[in-house]
Amino acid sequence: MSTRAESLATVTDIDCTGQTALVTGSTSGIGRVAAYALGRLGAEVIVHGRDREAGEAVVEGIREEGGEAAFVAADFTEAAAIRALAETVRTQTDGLDLLLNNAGGLFREGRLVEGIERTFYVNHLAPYLLTAELLDHLREDARVVTTASDAHRGAELDLDRVRTVDGYSGMGAYAHSKLANVLFASELARRLDAAGRPAVSNSLHPGFVPGSQFGRFLPGPLSGLFQMLGVVPGTSSVADGAAELLHVAVSPDTADVSGRYFSGQSPTTPAAAARDRAAAERLWHRSAELLGMDVPLSDVVSGSAATDAS
Repeated sequence: MSTRAESLATVTDIDCTGQTALVTGSTSGIGRVAAYALGRLGAEVIVHGRDREAGEAVVEGIREEGGEAAFVAADFTEAAAIRALAETVRTQTDGLDLLLNNAGGLFREGRLVEGIERTFYVNHLAPYLLTAELLDHLREDARVVTTASDAHRGAELDLDRVRTVDGYSGMGAYAHSKLANVLFASELARRLDAAGRPAVSNSLHPGFVPGSQFGRFLPGPLSGLFQMLGVVPGTSSVADGAAELLHVAVSPDTADVSGRYFSGQSPTTPAAAARDRAAAERLWHRSAELLGMDVPLSDVVSGSAATDAS
């Protein structure tokens, strides 16, 4: 059996010709593998990352396999760069069919970015801002997919903690940001539905993927352990993680599904904290405030057009 991500996701027969996909964080890890797969399926892929050399290498690789791709650089610690990325997508494409919010990081040291804890900024505020900037560019049946993690389980939403790095814990900050990812995806789904827009929004757990290079952010001994776990049963390969992403992004089985959290290529119930609608709405508004922007889809009335994320 092929170990290509599209085969693992059982979407090898899907024709994405004519579709445009933006895959953030696609110069390495599961984003890179997913970008290659989407190129093979016929989509025009916008590759994103900070490293231009790495990005151009991915573009060249996709083209060598017969696909179409272009690279756009953007640092997700800079709001201006995120807005510039969105502007480039808007001006260089006719519309966006797939927005894969995959970029993220796990950082060993606490640092503030524009006055906000870096992990929360990169993992949540950046995709929130990018999605908001591209809402009017999404095609009618577009899919927005956000890479979250089962690390969200055990976390509780605390929007006061994002203004400080006092008592910083890399894993704690990561888990908190992943909870925000799940809440964001479900709230986006609810607001799209309430606005009468058929685009869908879901989040997913890609599995525990040592090959994703997250281990490079951990302290020395833990980094080595993280990489060694790649040979332990129960961990996922990078292709497995990319398959999770592809299943939600292009499978016919998920075309009309919105507001759900996926794991093992199936809808899965997230933690109770990730199903708290009041928290999701609070996060939605607070995120806009932290970024100094208008609230996206602000005309949606609280409690309307409920989306079941259980």
